[in-house]
Amino acid sequence: MLKLFSIDEVRPGMFVNRVTRQTAQLKIKTQGLVKEQGLIQKLKARGILEVEIDLSRSILHEELTMESPMEDESQVTAAKPQQTEGEALNESHKLYEQAKSVQSKFFKKVRKGGKVSISELMGTSADIIDSVFDNPDALCCLTLIKEREQYLLEHSLNCSILMAVFARHLGFDKELIDELGLAGLLMDVGMATIPDDILSKSGRLDQAEIQIVEGHVDFGLELLEQSEMDLDVVRDVIANHHERMDGSGYPRGKGGDYLSVYARMAAIVDSYDAMTSDRPWRKGLPPTQALKRLLSSSQGLLDQSLVQQFIRCVGVHPVGSLVKLKSGKLAIVVRANKQDPLCPVVMSFYSVRTNMYNEIKRLDLSKVGDEIETSVRPEEFKINLTKFFKDVLLQQV
Repeated sequence: MLKLFSIDEVRPGMFVNRVTRQTAQLKIKTQGLVKEQGLIQKLKARGILEVEIDLSRSILHEELTMESPMEDESQVTAAKPQQTEGEALNESHKLYEQAKSVQSKFFKKVRKGGKVSISELMGTSADIIDSVFDNPDALCCLTLIKEREQYLLEHSLNCSILMAVFARHLGFDKELIDELGLAGLLMDVGMATIPDDILSKSGRLDQAEIQIVEGHVDFGLELLEQSEMDLDVVRDVIANHHERMDGSGYPRGKGGDYLSVYARMAAIVDSYDAMTSDRPWRKGLPPTQALKRLLSSSQGLLDQSLVQQFIRCVGVHPVGSLVKLKSGKLAIVVRANKQDPLCPVVMSFYSVRTNMYNEIKRLDLSKVGDEIETSVRPEEFKINLTKFFKDVLLQQV
């Protein structure tokens, strides 16, 4: 039985037979079952207004009703009460851990050679984008709370978050931000196929190993080709995020005008998150130092104007940074200050003078007589920042 439904009436379990009305020319390669709410949000964002549903092939657990979507939309779009930094951090941390769990299962299937579909990650991508609009500072904070043994999982999530935040900063529309967030999530999915002995190698890779690593781009493109949706921006980012402005990147050696703004953004985001992460062959850089490295290396490699925009986006002292204050305290940056980037909101928790943890205090540096002296590495003070963040900070704030 075929029946027309507005996109607001579509729910997981319905089998889409064809698109009947849309505002843009989105191509759907095949029919398919709507598995997750995130796919519905994606279709809506791409301009789909109405679809034909095959009820005989749908898997629904309750009888269909023709409720007015206006009631549901009013509940969704109702203004949320202003959250404290602690509430936002806890909410974003739960989302981040849930997203990491979904991504982990997806990567395990990839490693085992199982059949996977990008639709499995659509809900995760949609949740990340929603959180970027609700609590960008809190979500960005989590991109700098890293666990070395989970680099591949966290890198894909961090790239998704940073791509979405960067795109929002540049004023892109919601539809494009959605696609760029998904692109960040998928652009290094092929790395899950790389043998562990190569990923964990502390020395220089040989030529054969380099070719294996570079092959992750082709895997990502193959995965996208198997999907039901035509996502040109996602394809562009996967194909070109390792290309460089001077043509020195891979896999095609493209450069300059042959690289879209989306590929250039992805190159910056990918490089920044990798620089701030511990790898088998080196320690991660403090965020501020990584930004300086991006700026100094951008000539010939990265788009200079976009690097400067990225720094404006994340701030001189990015949210999640560990900083030393002139008062001798260590603090984590938890909220940016767009009007005065040198004076963000921080949570102080440690005294450098006594080498002891203190009561956690919220400090708005634009209103108190203290300021950031420098960004620091946690290991300089023998601090396990990830453990402290999860076991102490989230509990107390």
